Amino acid sequence: MPRLKADPVDTLRARPSPKAKSLIFTVYGDAISQRGGNAALGSVIALLAPLGVNERTVRTSMHRLAVEGWLEPRASGRRSDYRLTERGARNVDAAHERIYRRQQRPWDGQWTVALLGLAPIDAATRQRLQRELGWLGFGRLEGGVLLHPDPDEEAVRRLLAALEPGVLVLRGAALPWVAADAVEAVVRSGWDTARLAADYEAFLADFRPLWLALQREEEIEPERAFVARTLLMHDYRRVLLRDPMLPDELMPQGWPGASARALCRNLYRRVEAAAERYVDAVLETAEGPAPEAAPTYFERFGGLRAG
Repeated sequence: MPRLKADPVDTLRARPSPKAKSLIFTVYGDAISQRGGNAALGSVIALLAPLGVNERTVRTSMHRLAVEGWLEPRASGRRSDYRLTERGARNVDAAHERIYRRQQRPWDGQWTVALLGLAPIDAATRQRLQRELGWLGFGRLEGGVLLHPDPDEEAVRRLLAALEPGVLVLRGAALPWVAADAVEAVVRSGWDTARLAADYEAFLADFRPLWLALQREEEIEPERAFVARTLLMHDYRRVLLRDPMLPDELMPQGWPGASARALCRNLYRRVEAAAERYVDAVLETAEGPAPEAAPTYFERFGGLRAG
């Protein structure tokens, strides 16, 4: 008898398990945030079960996420709900802007430069600034100089307003006579694009077989679709949120990030309706079934379920 091909969803599920906390945050960001950001603990346990995370691990991880300020627990009788905190919701919103936006916008040639150390900053604040500006995509050069060609300006403003550091932020274009080699050197110095390219290639190698397999299927079982969507977004998020999202003009020819985004968008559109049926059946709060998906959910990747 011919050998049956392995289900690519099972192949993805059989890889080394991601950290439970990170996987839970992926589920909150992708599935729970667009339904109010609140979930009964039992629902989270049920959602994580087909992903191979056991109840004890979920309980421990949820407690740690609460201690770290990402989730807020609320007791309701014998049940416990966990809601995204204000900080957690801001993190999810910032990630959504990068993950689900329609396309890269054209670059105007301007650079945003943040200069640290012009006023006294304690070591802890300086480290947090560098870490969170890095999360926003800023590259770090020598001497407390961080820069980005097209950052989320509102996110930068909120970060600096919250920390109240002595940071000077400038924006302007390189002079016309600056050599292209100098700009390329800045990109190589500020961002590890070689490692990022390798991570995108690994993502493509992992998820292309799933896309090819799903083209031959008329119906996708809801739980299987939810597992596929969650693993897809977990892997894509882990790479994308380290991607500074530099303009196409600054990236090398054949940059795999564009192919990874197209694959993620197409796979997401293919499985999301079935995955949502699984979420509908499982997700609850202390008040009962979770709300329906917000209208903004259907705007992801430039529009879901078109036609």
